[in-house]
Parts: sequence; structure tokens; C-alpha cells
Amino acid sequence: MSDMSNKTMNRDSQKRHTFATRRTFLKKISMVAGGCAIGGSTGLVGSLFADRQTRDKPQKQPNVLFIPVDDLRTQLGCYGHSETLSPNIDRLANEGVVFERAYCQVPVCGASRASLMTGIRPHFQEGRFTRFNSRADNDTPEAVSLAKHFKQNGYYTISNGKVFHDPRDMADSWSEEIVLSRASGWDLTRNPAGSAEQDLWLDPKSNQYINPQTKRGPFFESADVPDEAYHDGKVAAKTIADLRRLKDKNQPFFLACGFFMPHLPWNAPKRYYDLYDPEKIDLADFRQQPHNLPPEVRNSGEIRRYGRVDEFGWPDSEKFHRQARHAYYACVSYVDALIGRILDELKALQLDRDTIVILWGDHGYHLGEYDFWGKHNTLNNALQVPLIVRAPGCSGDIRTDALVEFVDIYPSLCELAGLPLPDSHRLHGKSFVPLMDNPKKPWKEAVYSEWQNGSVVKTDRYIYTEWPSGSRMLFDHHTDPYETANIADEPENAEIIVHLRQMLKDLERCYHS
Repeated sequence: MSDMSNKTMNRDSQKRHTFATRRTFLKKISMVAGGCAIGGSTGLVGSLFADRQTRDKPQKQPNVLFIPVDDLRTQLGCYGHSETLSPNIDRLANEGVVFERAYCQVPVCGASRASLMTGIRPHFQEGRFTRFNSRADNDTPEAVSLAKHFKQNGYYTISNGKVFHDPRDMADSWSEEIVLSRASGWDLTRNPAGSAEQDLWLDPKSNQYINPQTKRGPFFESADVPDEAYHDGKVAAKTIADLRRLKDKNQPFFLACGFFMPHLPWNAPKRYYDLYDPEKIDLADFRQQPHNLPPEVRNSGEIRRYGRVDEFGWPDSEKFHRQARHAYYACVSYVDALIGRILDELKALQLDRDTIVILWGDHGYHLGEYDFWGKHNTLNNALQVPLIVRAPGCSGDIRTDALVEFVDIYPSLCELAGLPLPDSHRLHGKSFVPLMDNPKKPWKEAVYSEWQNGSVVKTDRYIYTEWPSGSRMLFDHHTDPYETANIADEPENAEIIVHLRQMLKDLERCYHS
């Protein structure tokens, strides 16, 4: 583990911002007019709504392979985490574009997916996309989903695994009946038999560790079974079979393949656990709670719904940290192997040159930082996400640190496929396709997220959250990348907060314009 004295900034260093640097930042954002006229690449948020223009329609309509991965943070080799073994995702990254600073709109799966699939931001005050089981057809019935928009424009659409949180959500988006999804969504329900759910826990030993309150099995498992025994292996096999039959269809396809791992419980075939030596796994770099943390920012209790958590000493024992990180890494490597098989089949079928591949994790995740585990707060680890795109005609091995967000995916895929934007509703994002051609292009000044009435704005330098209670949280990512000290109450930051708050007010005002 690296020496944190060389990697983090103490509170005194927070005060060494130069007046000139602050003045530059304030001058830059003060140039932005209020209201909704804040578009353009040099504006504070870029285009708040997607332009209705698209690039010329491709000569051949490209296919789309759409790969959501649940609870996947940027814990991947291609994002600089060499300890995680993810060779197939890394290969995709080398062939496409890696968005190094992509952010989700809300750090919980149902709401995040509903927002992404409609291109509409969450809005907690209006009850839109607020919960883990939020449904787009309930919250935004006027919207046409991304998949349905492709379907309406001549695409054959298929959903495998976890795409929407609830497979009944906007079910008319798909050309075929959805299979390999839980009928009532991905909420783990109690098992009346009092044993671990059959399709999640495969090792008979897991039945010895049932949580008596929830009837769920242990938080990890490493059964000695083939890859196809677990649910994600079945999803990959079905996706490969679909590719083979779609090849001969005289119709472009939008094939969604959603993986459940590395969501809890961290269950994967034993071979993927064996890739790692648990004694050599690094612990999180910074485990102390950030100074002056607001009460609204808490650890997630999700993992406590599983068995064996107390046995390993959740949340702060070294034993628990090593076991949990080992399990998470194993599940990432398992999904990586499955993604590799799908990409190999795409190439074997000679579909790779005509197919857009987009891989994303639905929100961030804490892996022991601050002794936090899971999502469910507005710290950077819960909001930053992996996003990788490979597209026909676009160069590979490209990285961009431009700020992008999940509402940008809908208009971006439309532009890459040469489709018009939907007439049903206004998209809240901006196509990032220009970044795929020019990764250094001046881009959005900010992206936005929400969680439990907390409103977040992330700029190049700062990330700021405020709550109706009056709580505030500010981190300077240039001097404090590990978010060790909330500096919202420092007097020298008062003017910065005024401008960041105005950015949030401008966004709110645009919702009602």
C-alpha cells in the first residue's frame, strides 16, 4: 500500500490555494449568463438540452451492443487499477474511447438506469428517479426510451440480463419478450424455504450462513462451478446465441446485455477468486472519515442484508476489507471474462466493424474508502463511473478527461447511429461524439447529480453538494483528490460556493422553462 503522506493533502494544504487561481475560476464561471441560455462548448454546463442536429447518417446503419454492468466502479486496469484483472475490458478500451471523468446522475441502480435510458435528469423535488426501484414508465410516461427510439427507427431490439432495474419497465422497448431477468425486478426477496436463493448461491455451504432477518445468503461465494452456472454466465451465453441469429437478420440490432456482478452478493466461480492472493490485496488508500462530513453523508447498509458480515468484522476490520475487496475483484474478473467471450464472438461473426459497443457501470462504489462500502452518497467514489465506447469510423486508444454524464449517452448513440433525436421529450444531455474525434476539445464546465435531496455540481476542480437542511459539502479535487476534508465552511471558499450554488439554481430554473 502506498504511503498516504505522499498521496493526500492535509487540511493546511487546503488553504494554500492562490488568489490568482481562485480568481481565474470565479472569472470563468461569472461569464456565464443566468437562466437556460447557458449552452455552447464554453458555457458552464455545455448544452443543457441536446441539439436536434446529428452528424450525417452512416452509409451502413451500425448495430449497437449495449453493456451495463451493475455496481462497477472504475476499478479496472484501463482506469489505472492494475491490481484488478480486467484484460477484456482493457482491450475494448484500447480499441475505443475511455471517458476518464464520467458521472452518473444518481448513485442507485434503478434511478440511474431510468435516467440514462430516457436521457432525463432525476429531480428529487418532483419525485423523479429517486429510488433503487424507480421506473421510467411511472416517473416519465411521456418519454420514449433509448431502446424504443432505436426500435422505432428500424432496429431489432433485445434485452438480456439487467438493463432496466425492473424488466417490466418500458417493456415495449424490446422486439422480443425479455428473458433472463427477474420477473419482479432485481430486488432480492425472502426465500420462504429459509435457504439461499437457488440462482444466486450455488455452494451448499452457503445455506449455513443465512441472514435470519432477510433470509439472504452470505455476502460472497466462490462455488467450484462452470461460468454458465451463475446467472451472468447464462446472460453471456444467451447474448452470444443472439448475435449468431442476428447476423443473418436483414436489420440492424440494438442488443443489450446487462450483467448483475459485481453487485452484491459477490458470487463468482472459484477460478476467478483463485486469480488473487487475498494477503496481497491492497486496502483502500484513505480509510479515515473526511473532516467535517455532513450527517447526510453516510455508509451504505446494503451489505448488512447478507450473511457473514459480522463474522468478518464489517465495516472496519482488516479481515473484512481484504475479503470484500477480494470478492469484488473476483466478480469483476468473472464479468470481464464473459464480456471477452461476447467481444470475441462479435469479431468471429465479422460484426465488430459495424457495431457500436458501449460499456458502462450504473454508478460508483466505495470499496473501503472512509470504511464505506457501497453507493448511496454524493462522494466522488459513488458518482464517478466507467464509460467506454468503441464505434465504427472512430479511432481507438483514445482517452478524454472531459466531464461527461449519463444523460449524454442517449443523444450520443443517436448521433453515432445517424438517428434523429426523439420527438416525444427533450433530452437533458449533450452528445459527446465530438470528443471521440477530438478528446481535448473544450467541453462542459460541469455535470450534475442528485441523491436524497442533495444536489451536486462537479466542475473540473470542485465538487459541491448542498441539502435543504443547510448542510454543504465542498472538495477541491486539484489539492484533495481523496476528499479528506470538507472545506465548505472555510471563509476563503465563500465566493466559490456562491457561484456553485448559482449553477444549481440555473439548472433548476431550466427544468421549468
